[in-house]
Amino acid sequence: MRLKDKVAIITGAAQGIGLACAERFLAEGAKVMMSDINEEKLKAAAATLDTASFAADAGLKADADALIARTVEVFGRVDILVNNAGITSANEFLDVKEEDFDRVIRVNLKSQFLCGQAAGRQMREQGEGGTIINMSSVNSILAIPDQVPYCVSKGGIQQLTKVMAISLAPYGIRVNAIGPGTILTELARDVVLSSEAARKKILARTPIGRCGEPEEVASCAVFLASTDSSYLTGQTIFPDGGRMALNYTVAVAD
Repeated sequence: MRLKDKVAIITGAAQGIGLACAERFLAEGAKVMMSDINEEKLKAAAATLDTASFAADAGLKADADALIARTVEVFGRVDILVNNAGITSANEFLDVKEEDFDRVIRVNLKSQFLCGQAAGRQMREQGEGGTIINMSSVNSILAIPDQVPYCVSKGGIQQLTKVMAISLAPYGIRVNAIGPGTILTELARDVVLSSEAARKKILARTPIGRCGEPEEVASCAVFLASTDSSYLTGQTIFPDGGRMALNYTVAVAD
């Protein structure tokens, strides 16, 4: 087991990629603290997996600090942080409301700064290094006109990851990001896979010819959290079915 006895915090863990990461980390021997703003879903998921949970709004400093403190209280330390909390808000650029822009930036980007800072301080105090994984997206580089704050937040995560990696390297803390393509989560089904036409549009830009599964992103997270990636920091892995390499569209089967 690649993460035996490591203590991991996963935000946005009540569903989708976060839940898949929690399941996989537990299978790899980690002790997992699941966190999410949706307390009802979180408690149900944590009960199913028989692991600890702490409801928090990761975009608030008090909650981020409390999440780290609670994890130390329960497990005694923090070795791994997976910053996965995320939302979106669809609107064309000229119609985006300020409050929607601020909300997405706070949840997607500011939460990673706050949780990363709190976890980084704890890891520094422990003196044994650690690993932080920030959930980014192919849309950190590729733009979608009606996903303005989402794309901006994910672009910010790219730079945040690099800055964190350089800043925390002296303490033996590695920081990397994962930039998924279209993954079959609740968020994707509601936003980008809402119709057959939308599905075909996505697959036309996905050489592998299918959407990804949350478990495939979780596999990347295990790699980045483990010593298998011990010389990797400041990087982004893109489990995207080939989208970032594509410069045209591909045929889609009916």
